[in-house]
Amino acid sequence: MAKNQKELNGKQKAAILLISLGPDVSASVYKHLNEEEIEKLTLEISGVKKVENSSKEEVLEEFHNIALAQDYISQGGIGYAKTVLEKALGTEQASVIINRLTSSLQVRPFDFARKADPAQILNFIQNEHPQTIALILSYLDPAQAGQILSELQQDMQADVARRIAMMDSTSPEIINEVEQILERKLSATVTQDYTQTGGIEAVVDVLNGVDRATERTILDALEIQDPELAEEIKKRMFVFEDIVTLDNRAIQRVIRDCENEDLMLSLKVSSDEVKEIVFRNMSSRMVETFKDEMEYMGPVRLRDVEEAQTRIVSIIRRLEDAGEIVIARGGGDDIIV
Repeated sequence: MAKNQKELNGKQKAAILLISLGPDVSASVYKHLNEEEIEKLTLEISGVKKVENSSKEEVLEEFHNIALAQDYISQGGIGYAKTVLEKALGTEQASVIINRLTSSLQVRPFDFARKADPAQILNFIQNEHPQTIALILSYLDPAQAGQILSELQQDMQADVARRIAMMDSTSPEIINEVEQILERKLSATVTQDYTQTGGIEAVVDVLNGVDRATERTILDALEIQDPELAEEIKKRMFVFEDIVTLDNRAIQRVIRDCENEDLMLSLKVSSDEVKEIVFRNMSSRMVETFKDEMEYMGPVRLRDVEEAQTRIVSIIRRLEDAGEIVIARGGGDDIIV
């Protein structure tokens, strides 16, 4: 391949890179690609007759610099990466690498905030409009957002949680404007695309990170403001597969309260981990009976399985509300004394 490296497209560079790295490393890279990507890349590699040393060196150098830039971004954000690369490679080359990297990567807004202390973030946003707080929390790590939500005033917690759940897409202009609120104290990032954030899954992740008292306060308020939303959130707060997080005593208590048919349906499509921990808390005779009946049950409708799992999750939440079992969650509310 006698082309100058500057004329190579992305597939050609990727082919040269994998050829240069050798078959073992290339095989490891293939494990992270989908079938279409593997097919295109293999076709490109098969068309390479010869790799000029100059092209090989330039591709390897570009890959090395991009890998370094990506590592710098993960350490301190785009601003930090650009500063370090400018010192090492010069302003022009650093800008080329950063632009190339950010054009192919979706850098999430508020990246700086995910590296900050939750108490510090709370200090800056607690007096902002609930919609502003909801936007910021929806971009944070769930545990981080849960801690901040727990510290907000009680009359604001449910409002913020509801706004996260109802959030859809947010324009880059609004995101940039909100980011500027923290710009004086923290660094800011910019996204060029409309970014999907918020939604019920987001608020469920956040609520799973708060303590039980805060969760109750928020859900009680949401049941008054928006009963359907509150019910949908509660359905997703604890899924059947989360049964593996319960201790043996709790699982035994759940088994006693569940209908055997619901438990069989739920276990039929569950992971081996779930089956193992449930069977471990049954008598050997009960395990044998369950396995035999599940084997002869035949194909089952997904809807029936989901309904059975929902009924079991409802039992688990009822037992937790009654204080008979403990579900591990954020905060110190689940400490047993």
